[in-house]
Amino acid sequence: MTETTYEDPQITEQLKEHTKAVLQLIGEDAQREGLAKTPERVAKALQMLTRGYRQDPAAVLRSAMFKEDYQQMVIVRDIDFYSLCEHHLLPFFGKVHVAYIPNGYITGLSKIARVVDIFSHRLQVQERMTLQIKECIQKTLNPLGVMVVVEAQHMCMQMRGVEKQNSITTTSDFTGAFNQAKTREEFMNLIKNKL
Repeated sequence: MTETTYEDPQITEQLKEHTKAVLQLIGEDAQREGLAKTPERVAKALQMLTRGYRQDPAAVLRSAMFKEDYQQMVIVRDIDFYSLCEHHLLPFFGKVHVAYIPNGYITGLSKIARVVDIFSHRLQVQERMTLQIKECIQKTLNPLGVMVVVEAQHMCMQMRGVEKQNSITTTSDFTGAFNQAKTREEFMNLIKNKL
C-alpha cells in the first residue's frame, strides 16, 4: 500500500468481487458498459475514504511538536472534512473548529487538520469523531485545554429517511480550561464571527 493511493491490490480484488455481488443483488448487470469498471472504482474509493484506519493521528502531532511558552488560545477554524456514516455508509461533511491552549508545547497548524482528516477517513458517527479529535490532541500535546466543534450535514438525513435538506448537526467536546464558560464563550465567539 502506498502513502499516496492507500490501495492494497489484494483488498482491491476482494472489494471488486463484493461490489459485483452487490450490483447483482440490487438487480443490475455488473457487466454492462456503464458498470463494467464500477467495482474497481468503488474498491479504490473505499480504500481512500477509509485510509484513516491505517494512519496514526498521535504520530502526526508528535512529528511537529515544538517547545514554546505560549499559553493563549490557538484556533484552527473551518477545517473541511468528509466522512462516511457507519450506519448507512452515506457521506456526512462539514467543518471542524479546534482550539487548544498550549502547556509548553505547540504543534504545526497543518497537523491539527491532518488529525481531523485521519479520524474523518474512518466509518464514523459525528459524536465519536468529535471526541476522538479532542482526546488525541489532549493526550498527545497535554495542553491546558482542548475544544472541538463539528458542524455537519448528513446525507442519511437528506437523501433518505426524513429527507430534511437544510439540517445541520453540531457537536462539541472540551477539556481543561474550556470547562470554564468564559473560555468556551470566547472560542465560540471567535469561530462565529469571521475575523
